[in-house]
Amino acid sequence: MKDLIIYEDNHLLVVEKPGGLLVQGDRTGDVTLLSMAKSYLKERYDKPGNVYLGLVHRLDRVTSGVVIFARTTKAAQRLASFFREKLIKKHYLAVVHGSPPPKGILEDKIAWDENKRKAYISSKGKEASLVYLKLRTKGKKSLLLVQPITGRKHQIRVQLARRKHPIVGDIKYGSKERIYFGRAILLHAWRVVLPHPVKDEILRFEAPLPFYWPKEFYPPAKIPWLKVERKL
Repeated sequence: MKDLIIYEDNHLLVVEKPGGLLVQGDRTGDVTLLSMAKSYLKERYDKPGNVYLGLVHRLDRVTSGVVIFARTTKAAQRLASFFREKLIKKHYLAVVHGSPPPKGILEDKIAWDENKRKAYISSKGKEASLVYLKLRTKGKKSLLLVQPITGRKHQIRVQLARRKHPIVGDIKYGSKERIYFGRAILLHAWRVVLPHPVKDEILRFEAPLPFYWPKEFYPPAKIPWLKVERKL
């Protein structure tokens, strides 16, 4: 677990989630990032009893990248409010099938099918918006920089698949190619910018790309933040 720590202080624990690892428990009973992080803190600080660690956001099992935990209830409450107020900015990298337009804003309504554990586009769903920038195309695949504006479950995956550009490895949403034994896809929560929940400072974090990410789709050295030119 120690190798996955990106940042740590008295209020926050920021970690790199590998693709294929659950953030929190589900019906499989598999090991989770949350339980690993709690065990790390318990051992590192020799804490008796249960260790508090607030889960303020999630990544899908198949997605890799930055995950932020709150180490106090005060930090958890403030981070939750930051997410609601859209004060936390996240950039994802995604390798998709095909070649989308150079940039775009995707807006849909998304609903969730609990039985199939899958999102779908529906007029009765909730508003979902994202912006993206195509960084490069090679062969029949493209690298995108994606900034979600809303935080719907499986949002990036279903919105890109809807345009016939499913994420590579995402069998659930139309990809025909498996990545890392089917436990991961080429979607990576790459960098996050957020206000510190207690201190007067802005924090910036990046998670390195996972080992199975194809070298030809590494991002350029410098990438600007996407600008949302209108309210979504």
